[in-house]
Amino acid sequence: MSAAPIKLLVIDDEPPIRKLLRMGLSTQGYEILEASNGKIALEKLAEEPALIILDLGLPDIQGHELLRTIRARNDNVPIVVLSSRGDEAGKVQALDLGADDYLTKPFGMDELLARLRAALRHQLQVQGERPVFRTGDLSVDLVRRIVKLGERDVKLSPKEYDLLRVLVQHAGKVLTHRFLLKELWDELTDPQYLRVYVRQLRQKIEADPERPQYVLTETGIGYRLKAGD
Repeated sequence: MSAAPIKLLVIDDEPPIRKLLRMGLSTQGYEILEASNGKIALEKLAEEPALIILDLGLPDIQGHELLRTIRARNDNVPIVVLSSRGDEAGKVQALDLGADDYLTKPFGMDELLARLRAALRHQLQVQGERPVFRTGDLSVDLVRRIVKLGERDVKLSPKEYDLLRVLVQHAGKVLTHRFLLKELWDELTDPQYLRVYVRQLRQKIEADPERPQYVLTETGIGYRLKAGD
């Protein structure tokens, strides 16, 4: 017996984009729901989509306002935002409002599929509250506060561990500089503190800190921990 398709709501006012997504995603186990504006999108929420792709440039409701409304109704459903190239401030605002990820138009279908899988994995991890997180050779036991690379224990300072813990709790999700500063210090703290601790953390968990495999940089926006296995 085959698994039921995953409901995915596409919110975009451009018919060619909706057609592209419908054709590309329907063959990958997704049942596509479509909304050409914010009003229809809010109505479609009643069908309980498991994932949402949201274009910020809608004709009737400002994209960030719609994101805020969706999050108020459902704080769990993964939301991947589509944004225009160069709209860095818009991406940061969307992530701060609760979007799980973003893609810049034009985008590749393979990358979109990977981002959707990562968003779903993160949601399952949150629901399951798995005490041990694993990605590649890295494992983090959130109960015993033990970090390992393969069989080797990794010794972290309290603040390095706090940084890794926040990244683990949101693995696969882009975390903005502002979000991380607020979680670890406060929003007024110099972002240089964050860069220093990210560099120190990479020195301890990356085989090559200059080409990290786990703590990935989203240029100008923040950081992402590679999603769990």
